[in-house]
Amino acid sequence: MTHRLRRLIRYPKFGVKIWLHRILFWGGAVLVALAAMLFERTSTLGNQLFAQAIAIHPVLAFVITPFGFVGVLWLTRRVFSGAQGSGIPQTIAALKLPVLADRNTVLSLRLAAGKVLLTSLGLCAGASVGREGPTVQIGAAIMHALGRWIRLPIQDIDRTLILAGAAAGIAAAFNTPLAGIVFAIEELSRSFEERTSGTVLTTVIVAGITAMAVLGNYTYFGRTDAMLDLAAAWRPVLICGVGGGLLGGLFARILIAVSLGLPGRAGQWIKDHPFIFAALCGLGMSILGVASGNSIYGTGYEEAKGLIEGKSALPATFGLMKLAATVLSYISGIPGGIFAPSLAVGAGLGANLTPWLPGIPIGALAILGMVGYFTGVVQAPITAVVIVMEMTDNQSLTLPLMAAAVIAYGVSRLVCPDPMYRTLAKSFIERGVRREARPDVSANS
Repeated sequence: MTHRLRRLIRYPKFGVKIWLHRILFWGGAVLVALAAMLFERTSTLGNQLFAQAIAIHPVLAFVITPFGFVGVLWLTRRVFSGAQGSGIPQTIAALKLPVLADRNTVLSLRLAAGKVLLTSLGLCAGASVGREGPTVQIGAAIMHALGRWIRLPIQDIDRTLILAGAAAGIAAAFNTPLAGIVFAIEELSRSFEERTSGTVLTTVIVAGITAMAVLGNYTYFGRTDAMLDLAAAWRPVLICGVGGGLLGGLFARILIAVSLGLPGRAGQWIKDHPFIFAALCGLGMSILGVASGNSIYGTGYEEAKGLIEGKSALPATFGLMKLAATVLSYISGIPGGIFAPSLAVGAGLGANLTPWLPGIPIGALAILGMVGYFTGVVQAPITAVVIVMEMTDNQSLTLPLMAAAVIAYGVSRLVCPDPMYRTLAKSFIERGVRREARPDVSANS
């Protein structure tokens, strides 16, 4: 009996190393889901606190938002350096960095905690940011930390952990397991290796089950039964595809330009006076907030949900003003994602087509707008289609959504040839290499 037991343990499928590997991913997936849920609570609280403040008087935004932007930027630069931005470029960079020590600086648990704190504080100040992008970095950081702690002697285990943690973060944040898997394949890795497929799938499933067990099987943007006759679908599909790709590509190009540094005096002034620039961005947010009836602050979750369900009465300029608000929030330098705000922008732009497309349900237009604009921003058409279908629990629009995504992708590539996240990740890696090279240069001189 003892001899048989020993032989069983030595068998590859039952080896200690294999089971440590599985337990690591299962436990890490649960931790990622719990972190995503905690982040959801703090983000919601931030939105509520700001809403309560401007409910007293909208003019308070002219004080809270500029000073809030400056305070969050100061904390980002002085306490949590490296936590700026959405977190997805850092995660992509970590997958490409060859040295483990470099990944530690990008995916530390300290930065993950800072991401939760600073994004939530940004929402307290009314910033148009989301938590989904930062959750990608948080999930990757948690799995990376677990890998360092257990130290499994498996080839490329660290990259697999990072990829799985990032995918689980998306799955838990949006309650969209399939979108988490597709996002990992299409955006984070740009490839799908057989040896990592089971790991990513298992991690996403465990994270999704954990989130559903705690929060229930909810849909992020509610449910809609909006349908679209294929014979009449070509007009909204074409308009949402072209318009979403054009505006989304323009949005991405602006973010890339400012993140990499504007040329000339304007770029130098921003570099020399980052806190004044952040305050000006906050002031611009306040002006947009008053002009939009306080609808452009925060993630845009409630506004997008209302448009999809046909229960919202937003100004006709909501989509464009939300786009401008998201640009101001991102270029100010404070942490925060663009997933949820971009989906809200797309919903607003799609809903604006209602007067010109009579007979088309506003919910269908909002969903098509979300896919078109989101694809234009991130240039990941499959992720856009899957994530919107899962978030709205609507599969009847699959073919129109796919068509709009393909069109938006093509148009966006004309406006912004280089994908935003990939470009920012490349810049992040190059800056890190230059920082490492400086000591050698100085030593030689």
